[in-house]
Amino acid sequence: MPNPKKQKTHAATHKGRAHLALKKIVLNKCPKCGSAKKPHTVCMFCGNYKGQAVVKVKTKKITKTKK
Repeated sequence: MPNPKKQKTHAATHKGRAHLALKKIVLNKCPKCGSAKKPHTVCMFCGNYKGQAVVKVKTKKITKTKK
């Protein structure tokens, strides 16, 4: 198997990994409830997608603890 003739420099190594950087997540507002959500996905708070109810969202019951 062929080997490189010279050692790759530190800068060249990092330039080759430029595509591996993390990208920012794009968030849009849900038109119904206004919470942040990813585009082209169902809103996890109200369960709507493109103005239609698609998923039933489970609500958590809040229980009071005794002091």
